[in-house]
Amino acid sequence: MESTLIPVVAGYNAEGDTVFEQICVQPVAEVRGEFRLLKSPAFVRGLASGDRIRYPTDTLNGFELIRHSGNLCVRVLRKEKLDELEQVLTAEMEMLDGTLDQQSPGILVYSIHVSIGFSQIEALMDRLIGQFTNAVWYYGNVYDPADGVTPLNWWQDFARSI
Repeated sequence: MESTLIPVVAGYNAEGDTVFEQICVQPVAEVRGEFRLLKSPAFVRGLASGDRIRYPTDTLNGFELIRHSGNLCVRVLRKEKLDELEQVLTAEMEMLDGTLDQQSPGILVYSIHVSIGFSQIEALMDRLIGQFTNAVWYYGNVYDPADGVTPLNWWQDFARSI
């Protein structure tokens, strides 16, 4: 089955205009309007590679999350010399079965399964990111998009279901 890009609301600019991100998805054959993300998004919060969504919907962001895949979305930002950081970080992430889903000027987006453990992922990220000036990282699907600090805790239900 082929992949496609769909426009999903990523947020709003300073003027209040809607900003869209084209996310890479694959239709779920048995359900019309349902898609599986093939890559973690760079800016849309709450999603990661493998998640299933319903699209389009009459929600503020234009989609409905149906099921988490178990992947975490990890975003890394750095204005300059991102290639140096990418080489080191991608090799380390791959050793933990993580994947580099997107790379563009200033941002790297990785997917890594929650079963690796938050402490191991965070130790790796803090150790490596700390070696590069002006680099920061954050999760894209761990905290509530409304406040950015309240854990979504979807991984607890996910752990019980496997």
